[in-house]
Amino acid sequence: MAKKSLLKKVSKEEKSTGSNPFDANDLARSAIIDEIHSASHIGKFISVEFDDEDRLATYLFEAKISGYKGWRWCVSIARVDAENSPTICDVVLLPGPDALTAPDWIPYRDRIQPGDVGVGDIVPSSLDDTRLVMGSQALPADEDLDTVMAVELGFGRARVMSIEGRDQAAKRWYDGDRGPHSPLAESAPKPCHSCGFFLAIAGSLRSTFGVCANAISPEDARVVSVDHGCGAHSEATFTAPGVN
Repeated sequence: MAKKSLLKKVSKEEKSTGSNPFDANDLARSAIIDEIHSASHIGKFISVEFDDEDRLATYLFEAKISGYKGWRWCVSIARVDAENSPTICDVVLLPGPDALTAPDWIPYRDRIQPGDVGVGDIVPSSLDDTRLVMGSQALPADEDLDTVMAVELGFGRARVMSIEGRDQAAKRWYDGDRGPHSPLAESAPKPCHSCGFFLAIAGSLRSTFGVCANAISPEDARVVSVDHGCGAHSEATFTAPGVN
């Protein structure tokens, strides 16, 4: 099919009056029938476009096929010169501007959502995952190991989180339900960092996150930001009213 930037469109009126460079409508329709062996799947003529030299034409017809709403038959026809007859180049089915088309393909690893992985499910690891780097690039403060010794002795993990992976996790946690902007945190009497049940985590995220260890808190055993909070804060004390 010729590039649209090099084509000029001929309307139905121009075609009917014969003002287009060459008329191969019947030839184009016959080419579709030869391709699909059925005339019932071909609708009305839509348009024809010619290149600047009037040697290549692209004919469009409605496609009357179940499940292909808005699609069109596209037939490319060429003519070398005025003395030669037009010949068929290609017959294809193409989507129109309002065609029903399949959604864009999303790789399997990008389709997995939180909660999709259940008991016994295995999610294949990707070697080009940008959230991970080789274990030899681990930060000593995060691994509690001397990096050189860990590499020499073969200790540690094969891969650890990259800076990009840490940033993604930190943003996801901070903007989530256990960050400072959740309704629970905004109505809390005090933030988590001043709570006795707050356990700071190790590593580069220590200054921003920790784990709640309060059994009666809705956040028990969960990672929370230091400025998160709930009503079970250790210092939200209650003073009994005096008796007159």
